[in-house]
Amino acid sequence: MAEIDWAEARRYLGLGRNGGPADPALDERLRSCGAELTAAARPRWVWRPFPLELGEGRVSCAGMDIESAHLRRHLEGCTGAVLFAATLGAETDRLLRRAAVTDMSRAVILQACAASLLERYCDQCCREIGEQAAGEGLYLRPRFSPGYGDFPITFQRALLEALEAPKRIGLTATGAMMLTPAKSVTAVVGLSPDGRYTRPGGCGDCGSCPRTTCPYRLE
Repeated sequence: MAEIDWAEARRYLGLGRNGGPADPALDERLRSCGAELTAAARPRWVWRPFPLELGEGRVSCAGMDIESAHLRRHLEGCTGAVLFAATLGAETDRLLRRAAVTDMSRAVILQACAASLLERYCDQCCREIGEQAAGEGLYLRPRFSPGYGDFPITFQRALLEALEAPKRIGLTATGAMMLTPAKSVTAVVGLSPDGRYTRPGGCGDCGSCPRTTCPYRLE
């Protein structure tokens, strides 16, 4: 199972890009919350490759016709795409809800740990996909999720259905297209014969994003 990135968890707590100054008391709480979270989490994931068609400001994949200039630009040069979904499980949501009722400060720390653990887990899963893709001479682009840029979040349910995610990993979407369990991710991952534009996970267009002061920005 993936492990929590403690510096990243500190960033999710708003302590800056480098995780802020050393704080032994906070670090102790982070480790305690992280151990509790890791014990509760039941991570699962699913993925499936699909043909890809790129048009003018649009992307067609798995029966979805997506009008999104940002996603189209992100997939430039790709010959196919992987649809991907991962979750830390309903047990994680229950832990976070209990903490929100009994100890709000602990709930905030648990949320930060969960965000980091989910990101590391997604990276781990995508590395496995990348190893398989490499056998076909293909490289993975970073994940690009519904709700990023102008990729409408309304495609959340269609993506889940294409993956059979409700049946396979228990991941669904609400009427407002929020994922359930909440600590989950869905994404489109481009498959490209050119490895020059690949980079680790995180925001799909992080390198070209104008938000240069974002504390989560990849260097």
